[in-house]
Amino acid sequence: MLTVHHLGVSQSERIVWLCEELGIDYKLERYDRDPVTRLAPAALKALHPMGTAPVITDGDLVMAESGAIIEYIIATYGKGRFKVAPDHPDFAQFIYWFHFGNGSLQAILHRYLNIRRLEPRPDHPTLLGVERQLASALGMMDKRLGAVDYLAGAFSAADIITVFCLTTMRSFAPYDLGKYPNILAYLKRIGARPAYQRAMQKGDPGMTPKLG
Repeated sequence: MLTVHHLGVSQSERIVWLCEELGIDYKLERYDRDPVTRLAPAALKALHPMGTAPVITDGDLVMAESGAIIEYIIATYGKGRFKVAPDHPDFAQFIYWFHFGNGSLQAILHRYLNIRRLEPRPDHPTLLGVERQLASALGMMDKRLGAVDYLAGAFSAADIITVFCLTTMRSFAPYDLGKYPNILAYLKRIGARPAYQRAMQKGDPGMTPKLG
């Protein structure tokens, strides 16, 4: 049986959400962070050499990496749902935004988080440079969401992989979305989805999603 190994308050929420959107049978194994290090516990690290969430097991398969897991589940259990066909006008947008979440936005946020941990002065050039990158990425997304309801036009895996960066990741790398009204409206649409609500309740019952 497909098992989702979910580290609380982490990017593995994406996989729980995908399974809920697809309405498939799966088993959820939840892990709490180490109370001292705030990292994954030994039991989760033992599943995969990378020692990070998300991880799925499916028979003899053990797989990590959000994007790879999403593609595997959609192909194996989802009958291609939440992807965009190559002959569809929004195919290029889907491919771009599907890779944008991890490839660009989350990478910028990791740099922002690591720099913030060093407590630099507000005018430190490295901090200012990352803040400009973040503003550019969010501005581009806000413009896109002013034209469409979801990143690829219709709801898709591109949204599932990206929303974590706009919500839960702000628990680690706080930033303000007040300048981005279209992103805020988008998050309201996401928060109204029953599958998203179920996923958050099952995966992180004590957490209030950062949807505003």
